[in-house]
Amino acid sequence: MDRWETRLATRDSNRVVRPFEWGLEWLDLEENKADPASCIGSYAKRAIEESDRFFAYQTPSDYRLGANVLTFTSPLPSGYSENDQVTADYFPSSKSRGRAVVVLPQWNADEQGHVGLCKLMNHFGLSALRMSMPYHDRRMPPELERADYHVSSNIGRTIHACRQAAIDARACLDWLEQKGYSRLGVLGTSLGSCIAFLVAAHDVRVRAGAFNHVSTNFGDVVWTGLSTRHVREGLEGHVTQEQLHLYWSMISPASYVGRMTTRDMKSLLIWTKYDTTFLPQFSRELVNAYRSHDVPHRALSLPCAHYTLGQPPFNLIDGLSMCAFLQKNL
Repeated sequence: MDRWETRLATRDSNRVVRPFEWGLEWLDLEENKADPASCIGSYAKRAIEESDRFFAYQTPSDYRLGANVLTFTSPLPSGYSENDQVTADYFPSSKSRGRAVVVLPQWNADEQGHVGLCKLMNHFGLSALRMSMPYHDRRMPPELERADYHVSSNIGRTIHACRQAAIDARACLDWLEQKGYSRLGVLGTSLGSCIAFLVAAHDVRVRAGAFNHVSTNFGDVVWTGLSTRHVREGLEGHVTQEQLHLYWSMISPASYVGRMTTRDMKSLLIWTKYDTTFLPQFSRELVNAYRSHDVPHRALSLPCAHYTLGQPPFNLIDGLSMCAFLQKNL
């Protein structure tokens, strides 16, 4: 399994080690910028304490749907025109009965990422809205080959990109609600799973969430994961794993599990036993956090790893499990 996983994970030859940057200009800071480490640490703690404000936004006024592609301006601009034009592919089902799911693909997914899954959801009577993540596919600035600006050794820009992704996804929920959908869910894979969790934790309209690859802390995944070794290389010598754990805590699922205790929302937590990108110890920690907070959930563990989950037969088991769960709980 490890050999298969490593072969799949190292197919791409265009990973770039980028220089370390604090990226303070990406954050709405009140702290003293003279000490970036202390500044971002304080910012992270404040963002968690005031997370409703941190993930707040104004509903876009320029929704446009053409050829089943939704576009609108991101409520949290980045300054990159391509990235600030949100695109989402709409897969309506005539049998939805008001059920719709916002779908958030994995890091570096192309335009076809999760399209097959959205079509499968249609067979389960669910409408789907597949959002392109920040700096991905149609939102990618021309100087990029990969979605490096979403997860990188730039601390502030990574925070901003995840915050933007969560806010854009909530704006997608607004549009679905305007279309008459009342039973709303989220589905995310890997990076998309993290963003889907941030959305679910802060938006009471979400009735069910399928979180495909789960982990506790964003920084720990980046520091220890196989697919982010080049990001860690840019970080090393400037921050430690413990510091990164703090700096990216406001975009980490572990920070918001407690918010789920007052919610009537069902969660499907999927993890893989041999994962070298989302280490199983972190996945188990999130499942245990759900249990300790007595949050309704179902945990599904599959005998594969991160990239191999996308291969037969695991991808079929995975996709059918998520669709059946959302059909039942929406």
